[in-house]
Amino acid sequence: MEQLILAVEVCDTANEIICVPNSVNELFELPFAGFLNRTIILTIFAALLVAAMLFFGLRRRSLVPSKFEIIVESMVTFVRDEISVGIIGKEHGLKYFPYLLSLFLFLLVGNLFSVTPFIMFPVTSRIGLPIFLALVTWVLFVLAGFKEQGFGYLKGLVWPPGVPVGIKPLVGIIELVSVFLVRPFSLAVRLFANLVAGHVMLSLLLASGWVFLSGAGGLGKVPIGFGWFTLGLGIYLFEILVAVLQAYIFTLLSAVYIQTSVHPEH
Repeated sequence: MEQLILAVEVCDTANEIICVPNSVNELFELPFAGFLNRTIILTIFAALLVAAMLFFGLRRRSLVPSKFEIIVESMVTFVRDEISVGIIGKEHGLKYFPYLLSLFLFLLVGNLFSVTPFIMFPVTSRIGLPIFLALVTWVLFVLAGFKEQGFGYLKGLVWPPGVPVGIKPLVGIIELVSVFLVRPFSLAVRLFANLVAGHVMLSLLLASGWVFLSGAGGLGKVPIGFGWFTLGLGIYLFEILVAVLQAYIFTLLSAVYIQTSVHPEH
């Protein structure tokens, strides 16, 4: 906690309770790692954790699976039945199931880093990663649309069927902007904003609570620190729910966008 609060080499704790670093990058860079930074290292770590989880959770088909195997199998079954097949359909859902499963598990692990002791840093709070994942989803559902419908996919967007002729041009423009601009942007920003907001709130409450409890702001602020720290623990539990929910929403919307591309009549 002290490394988070005292993030600069020289800090006047008598006048500044929480010191501000000269550059925010100081909180995330690892000087000994060269070009690597904390985000890249944790992203690779999250990917390796997902791979290990799937390998050790699914490699055996025992009659009496362990608790870990039950948890992994439950998540795999949930993504396959409720998201992939449940939304896209059996014919196309199984085709996109590996991507949706990898996406869900990676986001789940990356988001839960925000409440993992000694890490406390969600990799999805760096905008580059949500943008990349949103673009991958965007490429998939656009390619799926052209593969299943040909140029009729673009025609259906520009000149949507079942819409009165008088407003077709307006609806077409809205659909075109929505599919090619709004969808990837909203996917990325929704994930990024929720994880950043929760992480900042959690860090401020726990950090300031710890400082006040330690007496750095004066003994009179110790009760405030106790309240701040207690509220931070409540936010900590809430952040676990947010981490799981945002992984689910991102994966769910990805499946919905793919479904609208392969089943335009829906």
